[in-house]
Amino acid sequence: MILNKKILYIVTAGLFLFGTGCKKYLDVNTNLNNPTSLPVSVLLTGAERSLGNNMTMGSGLSAGLACYIHWHSVRGGADAYGLKGDNMDGSWFGFYSLISNLNVIINQAPGESRYAYAGIAKILKAYAYSVMVDVWGDIPFSEFDQFKNGIKQPKFDDDAAIYPQLLTMIDAGIADLNNPAGALAALRPTTDDVIYGGSISKWIKAANTIKLKLYTQVRLVQNVTPQVTALLASPSTLINATNETFLMPFGPLGAADDRNNGFDDYFASQRNQHVSPWLYEIMKGISPNPYTHIFNGIADPRIPYYIFNQLAVSSPAVPPNTTEYRDGPFVSIYFSSRGPNRDGSQQTAISLFGIYPVGGRYDDGVGQVTSPASGTGAGPYRFITYADKLYLEAELINAGVIAGDARAKLAAAMAASFEQVDYVITGFVKPSQTVPLLMGANGATPTAAVTSYINGVLGVYDAGNTAKKLEVIMTQKWLSSVGSAVDAYTDYRRTGYPVLFNPNNALMAPGGRVQPPLNGNPILNALGQTQPSVPAILTTNYPQSLPWSQVERELNANAPAQKPDPSQYKIFWKP
Repeated sequence: MILNKKILYIVTAGLFLFGTGCKKYLDVNTNLNNPTSLPVSVLLTGAERSLGNNMTMGSGLSAGLACYIHWHSVRGGADAYGLKGDNMDGSWFGFYSLISNLNVIINQAPGESRYAYAGIAKILKAYAYSVMVDVWGDIPFSEFDQFKNGIKQPKFDDDAAIYPQLLTMIDAGIADLNNPAGALAALRPTTDDVIYGGSISKWIKAANTIKLKLYTQVRLVQNVTPQVTALLASPSTLINATNETFLMPFGPLGAADDRNNGFDDYFASQRNQHVSPWLYEIMKGISPNPYTHIFNGIADPRIPYYIFNQLAVSSPAVPPNTTEYRDGPFVSIYFSSRGPNRDGSQQTAISLFGIYPVGGRYDDGVGQVTSPASGTGAGPYRFITYADKLYLEAELINAGVIAGDARAKLAAAMAASFEQVDYVITGFVKPSQTVPLLMGANGATPTAAVTSYINGVLGVYDAGNTAKKLEVIMTQKWLSSVGSAVDAYTDYRRTGYPVLFNPNNALMAPGGRVQPPLNGNPILNALGQTQPSVPAILTTNYPQSLPWSQVERELNANAPAQKPDPSQYKIFWKP
């Protein structure tokens, strides 16, 4: 269920500024908020936090999408590609709430000569709308927030017509950031900008990198060579280092619980975000089924940073119920499983997302969530990383959109992905436990395991044709993105990569059954037994978009009929 359960709110003169959704949704057709009395600094902080909360795992968009892209497995909800329009209302109205407040900044800030605030708001607004288009397609755009002009039921604009306006909006934001009339330090944000701390140069880099991303996403339906060539001709105007990453920090601030929503499973009474066996097997480099994973035999050293096992490595405790999927301390369930052990409680046994994706624990092999403080929950949501920018370049070169060395960009992107893990842990999560660095104390000397992994992946890349090379690039980007699912969902739909688990594939699930690792369960092996195969049934095709909000449809006479089959509704950037 994609539904934000945290509410970020600020109360000023009876005004509630909603950061995420709840059951009493903010209806985009009713002007409940008109926050003209709030300082733009307050509105900016709330909007930035709202954007992050509405995209996280746990209760933001990434909650369900992480299942769609096979990072996690759940019982019900997004399992087997389930989810209905009413499950999306929290995120749908959460986005429109933050856009409404960004509009106030855009309208109010210039009159106060706070052009930097207006510029940041325009960039955030364009980014938020791009996310909505990418997951829903047609959405209210031109007529949204036009209550003063008498428009209470906004029409849904064509998604293809929205994207060019977003690029124009980003350029307008950059122009505001560069406006000399707002150059005084007193007129610019500082700590109220929780993303970049008021750094104008970093916001311009983020804005241009968002443009690069949007152009890359439409490359299959239009010629973007001139635009991306121009952007890449000035690398210093793009995100060009890991510490310039466009992200939303989280973390406990006083009495307010502002941790990453995906961290909630560490305290939940019913943990349900099982790390997907598909992700685990690709990272571990194993292929227990007839299907052979792309990086078979190449173990990813990020596993203990991505996955925390509640069971110990040595003599792991017996789980409370028979496990469906167990490989040593790793415990999970299959996507679309219909096995007899799927629904048994594994509260103290299932493997959780770790220190990098959600600010959880680093897996030191001891097991048990007895000291969750070692994971602070301050794992940021990564909108666009430096590694992402390099993967975009590798994709563009591989596709022949621009000239260059795709292999070199892939190698640099992988190195940046590992550096990003260290950056998140040391700069944001700041755990009480000791966590080894992947790229060395100076950030430039990778461990032997990292070097071996990168070389192994490059070997797969070198042996492949153009399509296989794209699969390697997109699979590595998918791995780098764990914890931030929206772009990974978009990447899969537009490129077809990475290859995802499909129970209807005869190699992945012969006869509709999936085989856990035969030698993975030491408890059963001690009895001379092996884990039985598990039935997996999938009757729903892959959703090419999300259903529109059911509440929106009920209240907005101009809303279109619900998508009868989301698997047949393609976003405009997919031919």
